[in-house]
Amino acid sequence: MLENYFPILMFIVVGLVVGVAPLLLGGGLSRLLGTHHPDSEKLSPYECGFEAFEDARMKFDVRYYLIAILFILFDLEIAFLFPWAVVLQEIGLFGFLSMVLFLSILVVGFIYEWMKGALEWE
Repeated sequence: MLENYFPILMFIVVGLVVGVAPLLLGGGLSRLLGTHHPDSEKLSPYECGFEAFEDARMKFDVRYYLIAILFILFDLEIAFLFPWAVVLQEIGLFGFLSMVLFLSILVVGFIYEWMKGALEWE
C-alpha cells in the first residue's frame, strides 16, 4: 500500500532539492569567496539617491522618483511601438494616424516636462 505513495515522496524530495540546493550553493559560495561583506561602494547611494540603512523617517529627495516615473512612462511607449510596427501593413492609414496622434501627445508631454525643468537634477 505504501509503495503507491513512493512517486509522490520522490516528487517532493526532488522538488525540495531543486529548490533548496541553489540557495545553499549560492550562500556557501558567497561565504567562501568573501562577497558577504560588501565594500563602501556597494553601500553607496547609487540608485535611490540617499544612504541605505539609515532612519526610515528621514527626508528624501522626490526628484529621483519623478525621473523614475517619467522613464517608465516613456519606456512604455516602446511597448506600443513594436506591435504597431509589426502590423502596420494590416491596419492601414487609420492605424498609422492613430499612432501619430499617440506619439504627438507623448511628445507634447515630454516637451512640457522638459520646459518645467523636471528632467534636470541640479
